[in-house]
Amino acid sequence: MSATAVERPLLRLRAFRNLFVAAAVSQFGSQITYVALPLLAVTVLGAGAGEVGLLASLGTLTVLIVGLPAGVWVDRVRRLPLMIVTDLARAAALLSIPLAWWGGWLSMGQLYVVAVLVGAGSLLFDVACLSLVPGLVGRTRLTSANSLLVGTGAGMDVAGRSAAGLLVHTAGAPLAILLDALSYVWSAAWLRRVPEHPDATVPGVAGALRDGEEAGGVARAPRHGARAIGGVRAEGMGRQVSEGVRFLVGNPVLMAALIQGAMANLAFPLCSVLLPVLIVGGLGHPEWVLGAYLAGGGLGVLAGSSAAHALARRFGTGRAAWLVSLATAPAALAIPFLGHGPWLWLAAAAWFVLMFRTGVNNVLLVSLRQRVTPDEMLGRMTATVRLLLMGATGAGGLLAALLGELWGVRAALWAGALIMALSWIPFLRSPLRTHP
Repeated sequence: MSATAVERPLLRLRAFRNLFVAAAVSQFGSQITYVALPLLAVTVLGAGAGEVGLLASLGTLTVLIVGLPAGVWVDRVRRLPLMIVTDLARAAALLSIPLAWWGGWLSMGQLYVVAVLVGAGSLLFDVACLSLVPGLVGRTRLTSANSLLVGTGAGMDVAGRSAAGLLVHTAGAPLAILLDALSYVWSAAWLRRVPEHPDATVPGVAGALRDGEEAGGVARAPRHGARAIGGVRAEGMGRQVSEGVRFLVGNPVLMAALIQGAMANLAFPLCSVLLPVLIVGGLGHPEWVLGAYLAGGGLGVLAGSSAAHALARRFGTGRAAWLVSLATAPAALAIPFLGHGPWLWLAAAAWFVLMFRTGVNNVLLVSLRQRVTPDEMLGRMTATVRLLLMGATGAGGLLAALLGELWGVRAALWAGALIMALSWIPFLRSPLRTHP
């Protein structure tokens, strides 16, 4: 890659810029639904803790079924068309909610089905997107690219969640979800503007992005994805899946990051999915307070993603992730005290700190995984990691529902706080601590 190409700002690269805009618009809408969907269940359908917890977990548990095959599929098909199709499919699923509400036949069963469909679409979209980035910007710029993507996504989290609270309060949850459906259509329109060579099937395959080429377009590959990744066209799905799993399990750096992430992802739903029940239903705060609380977490992700590159240069990627986790994880113990007055502010501050850590890790650990994984394995590695991380998130949602029904919302908050406070331990004796 030429020096000129390396020095060009990432947003001057048309392919990456259009992907960036599409992801930002989609993220904004997704955060509206993140707040609006459980509020719709609580305020319109009268859902309790168990139903809200199940609703939160279904989208993520979907990856337990389609997670590993999704990685093989992404490694063998054209990624941009797949992302566009998943955007349009998610838009159609979400659009059914306001239509059903207006028609008077909205039910929790429909919300559950929509959560599954949106979860499956998000999995395919995210795996394809993460597998596409190295081919768009080059591996030497992954930290900068991911910092920009994560930081902007965090900004959209803040804007989307804040807007969601106000929208639900003033116009109702169905209208808020309609806006999310439209955001997916807009994202699909921007993705159509990402340049792709007609023969591109597996962007970023090994050796496709050579020195001297500008990292501003999708790397070329033969039309048949199976041939491009080493003659696996005739091999079974199971063998390809097992190759991805063995690669991940055999790398101690990736495994330490995975275990830490799984603990955090198990804890986050315990600390968050029942918040509509507690903040709006139990404490009597208006809906905008929930939106503001969650938006504060978005500010934390934004701050963490913005600081990640500087932290990596100062301490190294692995050491920075370890130190930030050690310093911030104990803040989770303040969240179960959420209540009125200063207790609300204390919990919100703790949520900000935890999400700061998320912002740092989303940049550093995603970049690390992309950097140490061969191009032909990116889809399978990413799908395997997403399977386990999102599976942990789904399990956390189900556990929150169970604990909420049996012992109350605060029991779920305490369980999540304790798991989160200990989530730095996988880094303790891992080689990741000294990884550059």
